[in-house]
Amino acid sequence: MNTGSEQSRILNRVPQIILIYWVIKIASTTLGETGADMFSMTFNIGYAATILIFMSLFLVLLAIKLSIRRYEPILYWLVFTSTAIAGTAISDFFDRTLHMGYTVGSLVLLSALILILFAWKRSEKTIAVEEIRTNKAEAFYWTAFLVANTLGTAAGDFLADELNIGFLHSAIIISVILLLISLLHYFTKISGVILFWFAFVLTRPFGATFGDLLTKPRDHGGLDFGTIGTSLFFFVILVISVLVESRLEKQRNAALARVEVA
Repeated sequence: MNTGSEQSRILNRVPQIILIYWVIKIASTTLGETGADMFSMTFNIGYAATILIFMSLFLVLLAIKLSIRRYEPILYWLVFTSTAIAGTAISDFFDRTLHMGYTVGSLVLLSALILILFAWKRSEKTIAVEEIRTNKAEAFYWTAFLVANTLGTAAGDFLADELNIGFLHSAIIISVILLLISLLHYFTKISGVILFWFAFVLTRPFGATFGDLLTKPRDHGGLDFGTIGTSLFFFVILVISVLVESRLEKQRNAALARVEVA
């Protein structure tokens, strides 16, 4: 007979929120920043074309993800990274093509995220992200992630450019806030779901400002490492981290199988 724990792992479609999740998430969001800039500016294909390419990729990968109805680390993080790159391009399109500005763009995206989370909560009775078992819940999950990634990029640009704090200082400020959120998680009774969404949104501007710090010219406050080399660097980190996570997932499933046999 299957145990309740095993059944949960079979039905659940998303990863556990543990340290390796945040490592991969930060690598992915940083790659999202540098990758979007590489396509839109270095390769000079523009924001609209970059959005079209990566939104199309996102929708194709999401369709595959929804069809398999289980958690597969490599596919999951491919979907996630496509939202990170598309989100960066969407944020830049709002600001630089539509001239909405970082403040207005951030407020629009924050409002959109709140509405999505409200609709998700109303429909599914929870916005927790560690138990996703239906196509409807997963559709809300990925829509919220896409908007949150876009919001994070706009928020990072707002800090670094509009408030003129700079990339390095913005990354430090966000790091301190993330550390505070971690302490609140371990030492207070504040809802883990609420803290997750704050951390999720804030890791995005951390990745964005850190990516900009590495790639932007020195006269713009960056280190001028370039988008291609930096993107390749974070791509390698992302691949290694996902392979580690895949191995951990196989070990968890093997342990559950041994429990079933016993």
